[in-house]
Amino acid sequence: MDHLSAARTFVEIADQGSLTRAAEALDLSRAMVSRHLEGLERWLGARLLHRTTRRVSLSEAGQEALPRLRQMLELAADVQAITGARRTDPAGKLRITTSLSFAVPHLTDAIAEFHSRYPRIETELLTVDRAVDLVGERIDLAVRITNRLDEGVVARRLATCRSVLCASPAYLKRRGRPERPEDLKAHACITHSFGTRAEYRLRQAGRLSTVSVKGPLSSNETFVLRQAALAGAGIAMLPTYAVRDELASGALVRLLPDHEPEPLGIHAVFLSRQHQPQPLKLLIDFLAERFGGDIAPWDREPAARARRPARRS
Repeated sequence: MDHLSAARTFVEIADQGSLTRAAEALDLSRAMVSRHLEGLERWLGARLLHRTTRRVSLSEAGQEALPRLRQMLELAADVQAITGARRTDPAGKLRITTSLSFAVPHLTDAIAEFHSRYPRIETELLTVDRAVDLVGERIDLAVRITNRLDEGVVARRLATCRSVLCASPAYLKRRGRPERPEDLKAHACITHSFGTRAEYRLRQAGRLSTVSVKGPLSSNETFVLRQAALAGAGIAMLPTYAVRDELASGALVRLLPDHEPEPLGIHAVFLSRQHQPQPLKLLIDFLAERFGGDIAPWDREPAARARRPARRS
């Protein structure tokens, strides 16, 4: 347990008189505040608060501990100020998680560049197909692509994830090309198995519509869906960051260009904005700079290449 963070949380609870208000002040989830308090009570071997459904109050042990914990935090701040002034290169270790389909083409390269700037910061990148428990799995940063974030997390938007409907030329030759969203109902559609319903959410002229679809294959991994589309299994909705090259080469053909799939947010998700370790703050700022802007870099790169001056021989 991080004793300093737990002590800071307890002091804030005492000042605010409420776990909920302390969570808001510290920009933490209510669950995280409770875990800090429970961990501090285990460490000190005493109950620090009396809790009812309406209010909290300091126990006798809490009253004795409060001024000493304030002193501990002040001393820690002094030590950090002294050592921080002497230290020039940020150092530490971060555990990061994201999906495999985003890690391979984009996040891995970004982290490699981040290491070139900050060689003393180590990272462990875990690829998963689910939203992990940041506290339980000791994750410092999760990069999530969604429009539905959990209420208990803190997030910073990094970029917009746009998608396309696409299929292979072989599939279109065999089954024909859909001309309207309703035509998708008669096609084999490859879907992501993140929910219970197979559907595509499409936007035209600012209006969002939902089309129920069906097909022989669903998967929780974007790379599987891309490979299935390349193999001619059907129509897939895929993020542009995963199929840019295939669309450019003609291996996949974009469909219904006037009906854009609903864009998703790409978020950096973490536990708190306050008292962030320096390596984590540096990484979040770096990713926001690298991926940020009105258009994500993988969507604007062809135009950017066209604007580059020709290399002199």
